[in-house]
Amino acid sequence: MTAFANHKAVIVGAGAVGSQCAASLMMLDLVDEIVLIDVDPGCARAQAMDLDDMASGLKQRVAVRVGSYDDCADAQFVIMTAGRSRRPGQSRRDMLAATMNIMQPISQSIKASGFDGILISVTNPADVVAEYLYRQLGLPRTRVFGTGTALDTARLRRLVSEHTGISRQHIQAFALGEHGESSFVWGSHMTIEGIPLQEFYRVHPQVERLRMSEVNKQVRQRGGDIVAGKGKTEYGISTVVTDIVSAIIHDERCVMPLSVHLDGEYGESGLSISVPCVVGANGIEELLELSLSQREREWLHDSCEAIRGYAGAVLEQ
Repeated sequence: MTAFANHKAVIVGAGAVGSQCAASLMMLDLVDEIVLIDVDPGCARAQAMDLDDMASGLKQRVAVRVGSYDDCADAQFVIMTAGRSRRPGQSRRDMLAATMNIMQPISQSIKASGFDGILISVTNPADVVAEYLYRQLGLPRTRVFGTGTALDTARLRRLVSEHTGISRQHIQAFALGEHGESSFVWGSHMTIEGIPLQEFYRVHPQVERLRMSEVNKQVRQRGGDIVAGKGKTEYGISTVVTDIVSAIIHDERCVMPLSVHLDGEYGESGLSISVPCVVGANGIEELLELSLSQREREWLHDSCEAIRGYAGAVLEQ
C-alpha cells in the first residue's frame, strides 16, 4: 500500500450519508482533506461550502472541496456512499439493480485513477456492493470491505443496554452475517465486561431475559423504522465509518464485524459478509474465525445462501 503524505478521504456520494460522514470525520479531526464527488456537482459544491463553514466553527484546518475521481490517486481512504436512500417499506435487497447500475462506472473510474488506499463501502445492499468493489478494483480484500453489520451491532448493544441497565460501552456483542434480512446475533459470545450474559442473569434474577429471536427481529427492523419515520438513516452509519477510519489511522487493532470477502473462513467462499475482524493500520489486519454454535453456523450459512440467491448473477457479470 502507498505511503500517504496526508490523511485524505474521498467521499463518493454527497447526500445525507456522505455529508454526515464528512462532518463526523471533521468533528473528530481525523483527516486533513475531504473531497466530495457526486453525480450532482451543485449539491456536492453546496455541501462542501456548508462543511467548510463548519470547519471554521470547529477552528480546524481540514480542507473540504469538490473533486473528481482523479483525487482517488493519492487518497488514503475512499468512502463509498453513492446511491439513493432506502424508501419506506423497501428492503436493502430491493435496491440491488439500481445500485449496481451506479457502481459500474464509479468502480471503473476509481480503478483508472490508480487508487491504492483503503475503500470503505457503505452503499446498500452492503455485502453485495462490498464484494462487487473488491472484485472490480483488484486490491487485497483487507483494503476493500463494507461496514456490514457494524451498525447492526451498535443497535444490538443499545438493545441489550436497555434490557440490562448496563451502559452499552460495557457490552460485548456482535451481529453477524448479512447487513439485512438474514443478520443474526452472536448470542453464544455475548458478555458484559467479560461476564457471560447468562451468568449476569443468574446474579440479577430481576432482569428480564432477552429472547434471541426477538432480539434478531428488533435489530433487523431498526433501520426500517428509522427510514419510515424520517426517510433515511445517516447519523449511526457515519459514526461507524469514523470508528473504522480512526482504528486505521491510530492502528487501534480493535475488533469489529465488517463485510469482507471470505476465502474458506467459516466454510464459506466467494462473497463478502460480516464476520469479526481486527482493524488496524493496514485495514483489516485479520479475519477472526471464532467458534459458533451449531445454530449460529447454520444462520451464517443461510445468510450466505440468501446473498448468493439474490445477487449471485449480478456478481458474476
